[in-house]
Amino acid sequence: MTTKSQQYWIDQGKRVLPGGGFGNFDPSIVISRGKGSRVWDEDDNEYIDYLIGSGPMLLGHGHPEVLEAVHAQLDKGMTFFANNAAGIELADKICKAVPCAEQLRYVSTGGEADMYAMRLARAFTGRDKIMKFEGGYHGMSAEAQMSLAPKKLIDFPVAVPDSAGILKSVRDEMLIAPFNDPQFARTLIDQYHDQIAAIIVEPLQRILPPAPGFLKMLRDECDKHGIVLIFDEVVTGFRFSYGGAQQFYGVTPDLCTLGKVIGGGLPSAAVVGSADIMAHFDKSKVGEEGFLMQLGTLSGNPVAAIAGLKTLEILRRPGSYERLFDNGKAVMSAFSTQLNAQGHAHEIVGHPTLFEVVFIDKEVVNYRDVIAADSAKSARFNASLRKKGLLKSPGKIYSILALTEADLEQTSAIICEAAQEI
Repeated sequence: MTTKSQQYWIDQGKRVLPGGGFGNFDPSIVISRGKGSRVWDEDDNEYIDYLIGSGPMLLGHGHPEVLEAVHAQLDKGMTFFANNAAGIELADKICKAVPCAEQLRYVSTGGEADMYAMRLARAFTGRDKIMKFEGGYHGMSAEAQMSLAPKKLIDFPVAVPDSAGILKSVRDEMLIAPFNDPQFARTLIDQYHDQIAAIIVEPLQRILPPAPGFLKMLRDECDKHGIVLIFDEVVTGFRFSYGGAQQFYGVTPDLCTLGKVIGGGLPSAAVVGSADIMAHFDKSKVGEEGFLMQLGTLSGNPVAAIAGLKTLEILRRPGSYERLFDNGKAVMSAFSTQLNAQGHAHEIVGHPTLFEVVFIDKEVVNYRDVIAADSAKSARFNASLRKKGLLKSPGKIYSILALTEADLEQTSAIICEAAQEI
């Protein structure tokens, strides 16, 4: 491909892509390549990368061991649609690592995994309603697009569709609750307990940590009423600990969804959980009426499985998580120190591996607190950071194993300049 300027590709994108982009990120930047903790755009501008592909590049870009393993597999074949040894081995490693995982079914994206997890819960319980939390992200299914990022704040538990094209009847089967409000959650569960198939929750909702005891309360209520508890660990799986957020927080769900890290940078995701619920993928065990059909052309493909296996091997090595946490804490500290020095009221919200700066002068515990913050100031700050060479999502910052001391020093300097500029 002939080298062109970034503006050329931006203009091309506007011609052939709706909105000029892939629907994921700001289309005014076109990334050319990545290596370690850095990425470069098509004009060769260099950035320290805290976006990391929206989470999967936990080891950094182009990790040599992952590349070596992938290259070896490419010579053997890219995908088969049939079982392959690498996919089976990765499933075994995941089931041994994740507390709730007795069995696994592959898909290609986290959104698919969430969709199938909710469908599994309905098949298992014979109930229809799904309870989720306002602001929680669970992919692009009709259920997931209820009260993901509502602009109109209405009374709970009524759902607000976030997308055109969703059947009105879907809203009637969704119950929306505020995150980190145990009293409201208990009341809602008590009222609808015989209709709720599942409660789906991100153990850390976007950037919001669970209040002490909140996840345990959900576990207890689900046990009490025969409701399936689903942890969406597409982001937190193998990031918070080798066993994920459920190991980190000490609460085991019935099902969880995984993605991002388990593909080592390639498309792969999974639903994992207890064997009695996962049996609904096996017609020989549950019969025609209980069978949940699931197919995916690239599900469990060997290239992504090999990349995932090598990534998990590296994460198992002594010191990996300590280093990841230390890197995140250093970046959190840099943001806090530099913003405080300039007198900016803010909260650092999240976890050392995944957090955000929220410009607000009160504790942030739920979605409505986040949207009450100064979003215009956040936009100016993010723009300044990028201009000075730090790339991040509009709503979060990921830690990465590949960060060096030089990266951390440069990060602090960039934050200092941006804090002064705004």
